[in-house]
Amino acid sequence: MELHFYKYQGTGNDFILLDNRDKRIHLTTQQIAFLCDRRFGIGADGLMLLELADGYDFRMVYYNSDGSESTMCGNGGRCITAFARKLGVIGDKATFIAIDGPHEANFSTGDIVNLQMQNVTEIEEFADHSILNTGSPHYVLWTDDVANAPVFEQGRNIRNQFPPKGINVNFVQKTEDALTVRTYERGVEDETYSCGTGVTAAAIAASGHKTGDFQTAINTPGGSLKVSFTKRSATTAENVVLSGPAAFVFEGGIAI
Repeated sequence: MELHFYKYQGTGNDFILLDNRDKRIHLTTQQIAFLCDRRFGIGADGLMLLELADGYDFRMVYYNSDGSESTMCGNGGRCITAFARKLGVIGDKATFIAIDGPHEANFSTGDIVNLQMQNVTEIEEFADHSILNTGSPHYVLWTDDVANAPVFEQGRNIRNQFPPKGINVNFVQKTEDALTVRTYERGVEDETYSCGTGVTAAAIAASGHKTGDFQTAINTPGGSLKVSFTKRSATTAENVVLSGPAAFVFEGGIAI
């Protein structure tokens, strides 16, 4: 089978995008893992299918680079929105359905995509970390030296303490005007350049017990993002929006 693919990246978190509106593409776990392989395939942190969905502009179907179907991906959501506009499916705004429910997105300056994330209904706080779900489960670990944090080793260890599916682990350093975040992602089983749901979790967790409207700047190895949200209580967040670039990289064909 010959596949025509598109490659996108959002702050270094890169994805293979496939137009599956005609439902002709059916991939096995092994085929997806091959396509995402950086030595033998195209190379990506994940693969997404854009499909039709009643009542929405499109459906987002997301797979990790190991071939497993994943929970929500924030950077992926921004990239598939840009892909939908390239295909002519949408204009400057979209409503789509993903595994965690409906999302809205729109474009602002340049290639910046603003993605409405799901509300957070529970935030667990501990001495050195927080746990919350922003469409995917996240462990937010505070550190004073994120540049030298053992992201792979410690991240993998923490990830495996949450069976059966594991958890994503974010190492977060606070500064006066921003957060710096590095993430170990389950399904990729390595550090990625950026994680959309991860930086969203870090921003919300960093607000502590405060309530009100927040906008947080985030630095990741792959670039900068912004997260805005409202907290009416210490353990919930709503009106959560992830903003950042979503860039087309290249397109091509591959036989599988």
